[in-house]
Parts: sequence; C-alpha cells; structure tokens
Amino acid sequence: MTAIAPALQAFFTDRLITQRNASPETIAAYRDTFRLLLRFAHAQTGKQPFELDIDDLDAPLIGAFLSHLERERGNSPRTRNARLGAIHSFYRFAAFEHPEHAHTIARVMAIPTKRHQRSTVSYLDLSEIKALLAAPDRGTWLGRRDRALLALMIQTGVRVSELTRLHVGDVHLGAGRHIRVEGKGRKRRATPLTGETVALLRQWLAERAGAPEDPLFPTRQGRALSRYTVGLLISKYTDAALVGCPSLMAKRVTPLSRPGARFRCCHRPVSPGRSPNPPYQSLGNGLSTVAGVRRGSQVAMGMGSCCPGRRNGRPSRFRSGRTRPRPPRYATSRSGW
Repeated sequence: MTAIAPALQAFFTDRLITQRNASPETIAAYRDTFRLLLRFAHAQTGKQPFELDIDDLDAPLIGAFLSHLERERGNSPRTRNARLGAIHSFYRFAAFEHPEHAHTIARVMAIPTKRHQRSTVSYLDLSEIKALLAAPDRGTWLGRRDRALLALMIQTGVRVSELTRLHVGDVHLGAGRHIRVEGKGRKRRATPLTGETVALLRQWLAERAGAPEDPLFPTRQGRALSRYTVGLLISKYTDAALVGCPSLMAKRVTPLSRPGARFRCCHRPVSPGRSPNPPYQSLGNGLSTVAGVRRGSQVAMGMGSCCPGRRNGRPSRFRSGRTRPRPPRYATSRSGW
C-alpha cells in the first residue's frame, strides 16, 4: 500500500470529520477535488489511484492539473483557487503524517493562488424590483410561494444555501420581526424584516400551515428547494419581467453564494435626503470578512444610500472633504467681552 491511500482516508475521516467537524458541503467539495485530481493523475501516470504515492502528486503534476481545470474544463480562477485550497489542506495534514515526503509537500505548498478580476456588483432600481415581484402568478400555490421567496431574498440578502435551509420555525413575525439564519461557518444571525415582507410571509405561512421543523419554501412533494431550483426560478421570473421592464436586459440577475453578493442586483435604493432603512441595507448581512463588507459598502454607495452631508437622515456636523468638525463659535460683542 502506498502513502497516498491511507493519508487520504485519514484526512477525510480523522481530520475533516472528527477533528474539524467540517460541514457536508465542505467534505463534498474536497471529495470532488480529489476525484478530479486522481483521475487526472491516472491519465498522466497510468497508475491506478491505489497505486499512487505522494511523490507522484508532485508540484509539476499539481500545476498541470490546475491548468487542466482552466483550459479543458473551463473553470474560472476562483474555482481553480478553491481546488488548490483543498489540495493545500491535505498536504498540510500529510506533512505531519509523512515527513519523509517533506520536500514534495513543501513544493506543492509553494504553489500560489491565482489573481483574478472581481466583477462589479450592481443592483436593481425600485421599478425593476416591482416588475420582478409581479412576475409570479398569484393565483397559484407555486406563484404565491415564489413571490414570498423572491421578496425575502431581495429584502434580506441571504445566501441561496441559507434560504433553502430555512424552516417555518425560523420566521418570527411578532415583536422584533426577523428570521433566524444559519450562515457560512455555522454562524447564526437574526435578519430583520420590513412591513412588506412581513405581510407576504404572514399570508404564506397561513397557507403553508406547516410544522416548525418543515421547510419554509417546499416543493410540491414537501421537500426543501435546491439551490439549482432557486436559480431556475429566478431566471424564469426575470425573463417574464422583461416584458414590462426592458431595462432588466442589461443586468444579470442571479443568486450567488459568495460573500459580498447575496442576491445580485436586487437591493432597493434609498432616495437622497431620506433616512436609509437598515433592513434594506442587507448586502453586508452575514459577511465575515473585511473584503466582503467593503464590496457591500461600495454597492450601498452606488445606490445612493450614503447621502453627502447627511447621516441617518439628519444633517451631519462634518462637511465633505473635512476630517474634523468646525470648532464652536463664541458670541462676542464689538467692544470685547
């Protein structure tokens, strides 16, 4: 038996499951990475996966595998970096289990992540949001479900994975109305709701009539929606809204799971001179990185939620371009004190 087989098994069973208690999504992503890597190594070396050794998966082969992902499989640099992160995690674990392969492991760990351009996160204006919410057929059960789903995503900015994991008991419409969300990294948070969303959810819950542990937005069979299904629904209603709102043609409305862009293009702008409504500023909701919060704040500024010279709907003491407030003036008479 070679070193790669027991090391891979120990990495998944001991490291990820027992020690780190990784989520099923993380384990599945790491499994897919090594499934692709072992198939590529088999094609390059002619060895079966159980015959491979750590020295067979050296830095040149890992580099060729990353190039294969981008050129032949058409993966983006972001996906390429995610695959490399899984490989680095395994080799970091293998360095303590198999120090005899330290040189090979060090060369693999030296492979850097690839820089890439970040797309601009845009938003929909109020007319486009209304057109999107008017697309579902309110005369059907599925249409009423989809309208409540879209309204909740637009207002709260939750991830698609967070939305599909919501249960009936996670919605609180009483005092301090909010939804309880379990986000990335098992972080829990409470996201506030506005009056329009509360009215839609109250109607939907009365029709849904489910137990607290039932999914909030189920399928016809009562199961939770998948992320793929939510993406299809958004594409369907975006195409339907194009008839009454042609400006949607210039925007790409998609549900994304990366930080900083929850429900892309769907955030309500705040008119200049008005107090911004905190629940609508949901782009930074649940962000755990400084970069994600920075991208969210850039979108909020582009939407007009940051009005120059005003703060929380009131005139600010600070003028544009000044870093310190003006000192107070003291009343004096012409003849002195």
